[in-house]
Amino acid sequence: MYTVYLILPALLIAVVMASVWLERWSVPVILIALGTGIVCGSDVLKLWYFDDMLLTNRFANLALVFILFQGGFMTKRSDFRAVALPAGGLATWGVLLTAAATFVVLRWGLGWAMELSLLLAVIVSSTDSAAIFSILRHQSLSKKLSSTVEIESAANDPMAILLTTLAVGSLASGEAFRFSSVLLFLWKFGAGPVFGYLAGRWIIWLFNWLTPQDRGYYYILFIGVVMLTYGLTELAQASGMLAVFMAGYVVGNGSFVHKQGVQNFSAAVSTIVNVGMFVLMGLLVFPRQFAEIWWQGLLLFLTLTFVARPLAVFLGTSGMRFGGRNKLFASWAGLRGAVPIVLATYPAAAGLAIGNEVFNLVFFVVILSILVQGSTLGLVAGWLGLSEPARPRTLFSLEMITMAKSDYDVVTVDLPGPQGAPGLRLRELSLPDGAVITLIARGEEVVLPKGETQLQGWDQVTVLAHAPDEDAIRQRLNEAFSAAQSRA
Repeated sequence: MYTVYLILPALLIAVVMASVWLERWSVPVILIALGTGIVCGSDVLKLWYFDDMLLTNRFANLALVFILFQGGFMTKRSDFRAVALPAGGLATWGVLLTAAATFVVLRWGLGWAMELSLLLAVIVSSTDSAAIFSILRHQSLSKKLSSTVEIESAANDPMAILLTTLAVGSLASGEAFRFSSVLLFLWKFGAGPVFGYLAGRWIIWLFNWLTPQDRGYYYILFIGVVMLTYGLTELAQASGMLAVFMAGYVVGNGSFVHKQGVQNFSAAVSTIVNVGMFVLMGLLVFPRQFAEIWWQGLLLFLTLTFVARPLAVFLGTSGMRFGGRNKLFASWAGLRGAVPIVLATYPAAAGLAIGNEVFNLVFFVVILSILVQGSTLGLVAGWLGLSEPARPRTLFSLEMITMAKSDYDVVTVDLPGPQGAPGLRLRELSLPDGAVITLIARGEEVVLPKGETQLQGWDQVTVLAHAPDEDAIRQRLNEAFSAAQSRA
């Protein structure tokens, strides 16, 4: 009782307070959550003794369902189409190349055991979207580069989960990897997105058909349909993780009642389970055990960072006009985080003897990755000439909460720089019919939109308009601002 009502809430509050204070240094919240769990766990302050690997595995699986759905939800179709080849390639065969290269180095380069090499290779093969998003939002990169790295990190988790599930299942059953395993892999990888697409279309139909007036019902529906998508897909022995990501992608790019509210709730649930999961992971770790495996963890980190990841990026994007500097940055941006630690609980949960060793090694590598790569990502981007200080985040926004069918939506457009540069007056703009500018955010100031109001560089303009007109609105505002700059 004291643990649930005193220690656990105190840990969560401490994580949020530390995250707000450390945000200026781009410290990912997952690192803070991990650190909080470690400090308060069994080896340091000893506030909470926790060693239940099976419970952690089950909670982590549930958390991943909502994290991956949110990753798909926030992946815009236009962004994905623009970088489909490099991002999609890195999210699929890039993961396979990373796993293969890591396995080869560990097994035949370092002479590690077959079982250990295989498990480590597949578990650490994906990058972390939470860490990538939290760090890149402080950097201003080209749209192609940032979209590629972000979409890859959001979309590559299902492949790593699939590889790990197959490897752990094969090792736990004691059966050799047979042709039937290849067929099962193809079924899981091929059928999962199909189930997810169908589920996404059904979710949109269900929300538009029911249209309950109580907003709380939408959130109950959200939890139910996401979990049902995963459960039915797994029942069919396809990949539930691929299915929920695809369902999120379809829903996020669709139109339905109360979409903004559902999006906000999905983001909140994803953040809550992500933080809770990492606090639990931190509690599960016994840092004194690192004394026995730190050198192996360092070798694994070096192999992954300087051999496997660069090889996967350069081979996986060959012939795609991605650019050498972009490839170097994408290689360094291969941060490990949530998913590898979650997957590291699978071997122990399946009863494999090396489960605890695998978990400690992966945990050690993730901490190194976030500390070393995460803290230097901005420096590397600057050194390669790919970034400049990011524009300040706006302090004001408007949202449209719909409780009935409507094609109206709120469109937010970030005007380009330089900051404060004069643009057109609102009365000079030509926007699509039905489009109305509702808010202009300028630093710490709210500017009321009137006919004589003059736009400035770095303004964030919020427009209420028909959803299909979003692209046209963005194009006209940016073109009008550029034209005013050329005349100035």
